[in-house]
Amino acid sequence: MTPTVVLPLVIGALYAAGVYLLLDRSLTRVLLGFLLLGNATNLLLLSTGGPSGLAPIVGYAEPAEMSDPLPQALILTAIVITFGIASFVLAVIYRSWRLVRQEVVQVDEEDRRVASRSGTDADEIDPDDLAPEDRSAAHADTGVSDQEVVARLEQDFAGIPSDDVDLPPTRRRKR
Repeated sequence: MTPTVVLPLVIGALYAAGVYLLLDRSLTRVLLGFLLLGNATNLLLLSTGGPSGLAPIVGYAEPAEMSDPLPQALILTAIVITFGIASFVLAVIYRSWRLVRQEVVQVDEEDRRVASRSGTDADEIDPDDLAPEDRSAAHADTGVSDQEVVARLEQDFAGIPSDDVDLPPTRRRKR
């Protein structure tokens, strides 16, 4: 049996269509895109199984004639995962429709504001270039011991009531 080019093309088309639908703001299209990705994954796993063979039961057939059960098990797992996530997305769509009567995710102004910020990434900042008061308490050059950090925290939060207060014991009714 000669391999064909059709199956890889179908798998690639399903992945491309699924990713395209996932990038939309409509939750229904996101759900359809995720289902397409799940089906493409199932086809990909099925194609890795090789040619069909006899049932993988010991003593029923020779090992060379048996089909590989691993892709079948992975496909069943992928089906369950796809079903679970699809049901979750359906619940989100239903909740969105009940709350705002639409299932399209709106543009958030806070997201736009954060995206337009041109700040320095925290990974690019060298702690040695910061002023000593801006350094974290765990920085080696701060020269502050753990006791001093605890004392500062106790001083900063001195007037704030704590939520771990002693409550009076509850009375139980006698029966």
